[in-house]
Amino acid sequence: MSLDSYITLGRSGLRVSPFTLGTMTFGEDHGWGSSEEESAKILASYLDRGGNSIDTANLYTNGHSEKLIGDFFSGRPSARDRVVVATKFFGNLHAGDPNGGGPGRKAVVHQLEDSLRRLRTDYVDLYWLHNFDPATPVEETLRALDDQVRLGKVRYIGFSDVPAWATARAATLAQWHGWSPIIALQLEHSLLERTAEGELIPMAQAMGMGVMPWSPLRGGFLSGKYTSGGVPVSGRGRVPSEADFVVIDAVNAVAADLGVAASQVALAWLRGRPGVSSVVIGARRFDQFETNLDALGVTLTDEHRAALDEVSAPALNFPAENNRLLAPNLQFAGATVDGRPSMVLPMFASGTRY
Repeated sequence: MSLDSYITLGRSGLRVSPFTLGTMTFGEDHGWGSSEEESAKILASYLDRGGNSIDTANLYTNGHSEKLIGDFFSGRPSARDRVVVATKFFGNLHAGDPNGGGPGRKAVVHQLEDSLRRLRTDYVDLYWLHNFDPATPVEETLRALDDQVRLGKVRYIGFSDVPAWATARAATLAQWHGWSPIIALQLEHSLLERTAEGELIPMAQAMGMGVMPWSPLRGGFLSGKYTSGGVPVSGRGRVPSEADFVVIDAVNAVAADLGVAASQVALAWLRGRPGVSSVVIGARRFDQFETNLDALGVTLTDEHRAALDEVSAPALNFPAENNRLLAPNLQFAGATVDGRPSMVLPMFASGTRY
């Protein structure tokens, strides 16, 4: 697979690369990001290799990430319409202003205008709600977003880090009222964070939403620099737990077996997961970016994938396991349906039928 093996995002007409370029690290404002020169180099290489999907947010490096993207495309005006530029709203960049962030109408409009100014563009292709506010009526948010679509300032709508129930309700209301649909979800998903498989990802599949996982390397834990025998301390002081190391060691073992980087194994596993459309990858350095991008050329064997699935299997909220294990047996009573066998439960194996 390559970056120009494009994928349709959810139930929409938008096509994106299998890896989306995440730009949270663009800008050195927080003391650990990419320089302006390194950011431009990463962007140029991504586009040269056929990539077309760029992800940022209004709060990334206090707006500097958006500005760097805008500056890059201002020197390449013919390239802007050939790429999918996505940004997010919710984060408040105005201290003390209760309407400076969030999903209210006033906040949506001014956040979008600020993002368009920094991005130096007339529109964004995909506009993401970046988090959840239970107080703001979702009808207000959806109608405000639909207005921006009708004005031509936004092309598509996505939700990021919003509970499954709230996303499903919003999608249903949007469909009922004829407002712009939610075509995609962003959520944390990796070999070290699989709980989205309980409700968020099945909901997305059922409702026609593409899934874009973020933090596919769990903040670097799956990059290959960690092993249970030696624990470097990351720049932000986080270290894996004992449970993390069980998964990390399994990833490292598969990487050694295939002769590739551990990060490439983790990304290849995630790219092949049900419901996943495009994985958001980021890097602080150009060499990290190239290594991650080369994961598109890594193919896991069925045995490797099964081993990784097993070692990273999550404990999901009720009723996930009940539905997965008990429901087929109750429903099909020993029949094989869609290739999945079931069993006759002992309580029904014998006895009188009334």
